[in-house]
Amino acid sequence: MSIKKNKSLVSLLLVIVLLFSSMIFGGCGNQAANQPDDQEQCQEKTQERTIVDMGGKEVVIPKEVNNVIITCYGGATHDLVVLGASDKIIAQPSMKKFKQLLELKPEFKDLPDVGSFDDVSTEEVLKLDPDIVIASITSEKGNSKIEEVGIPVVRVSTGLTDVEKLKKEFMMLGQLLGNEEKAEKIVAYWDKNLDIINERISKIPQEKKKRVYYARKQMLETEGSAWWGDILINTSGGINVAHDLGKERMISLEQLIKWDPDVMLLSDVNGKEGGLITKDEIQSDKQLANLKAVEQCQLHTCPIGAFWWDRPCPDAILGFMWLSKTLYPETFEDIDIKKEAQYFYKEFYGCDLDDAAIEGFLNPISK
Repeated sequence: MSIKKNKSLVSLLLVIVLLFSSMIFGGCGNQAANQPDDQEQCQEKTQERTIVDMGGKEVVIPKEVNNVIITCYGGATHDLVVLGASDKIIAQPSMKKFKQLLELKPEFKDLPDVGSFDDVSTEEVLKLDPDIVIASITSEKGNSKIEEVGIPVVRVSTGLTDVEKLKKEFMMLGQLLGNEEKAEKIVAYWDKNLDIINERISKIPQEKKKRVYYARKQMLETEGSAWWGDILINTSGGINVAHDLGKERMISLEQLIKWDPDVMLLSDVNGKEGGLITKDEIQSDKQLANLKAVEQCQLHTCPIGAFWWDRPCPDAILGFMWLSKTLYPETFEDIDIKKEAQYFYKEFYGCDLDDAAIEGFLNPISK
């Protein structure tokens, strides 16, 4: 009996083991059947990443960004160029107003334009199938339209920025484009030269600092504390006579006469005969003739390189260096703007420029 009992016990144990094994392997079979879906989901997640754009928004973007549409002006194109990503741009607003940029990057002449800011065509965007769209923080209507059709939108500052935010934008775009090293290099170049400027202007007594008026587009249009023109003047060691205007831009002739600045900067100011206004035109204007800056011939047209040097863009560091030397030539006598510009455009735009090209940047009226 004991042998029979043992056989029965062994048989029972075998049945239990077989049943248990079938449950395990059956479950594993179901799990294996589900693995392809899980793997696809995992692969999809590993092909994405998240960045924080200049609007403070978290944006999910592809792991690799190869095709970019730009829907804004304001230096976004130039940011990508200096980060070595000009070949990734598949559409952008016309760059015709930036003749110098087109000379450096002639391939931009033939790129399609899907619109800019709030006036964009989502149909044209979808036809081009970009990985992302780079847009302005000011164009939420247009940005929302693009996001609604499933395209990630990365916002950039387009003028509404300061030095630290602009450097942060370089780094954000470097991360976006997979070229953090290039972004770090341009930030380092900015920091090195800003340190030189800051160290030297810190030794200039407040009462000896030049009082500066910045004319933008029109003689009586300027920029107060809310705009980059104020940053340009302050960073370069000057005093912006229009600082207290804040966001206001337009002033009266009487106000300009009252300010009576030491120096006048002319940024893309239109002349009576078309083209940029000349010094001769200002000096022959009886209403302006008695201003100190006019009498002492302290009238300076802001340089235009790949972008305006007096506006936020990668080239703006050259604008700070140019204006510092313009205001205080003895303090910055060792700074050779032409050589710095040649180095900058070689290093960051990949272009060798001769003295004549740089002279054209520094004297845009003569072009």
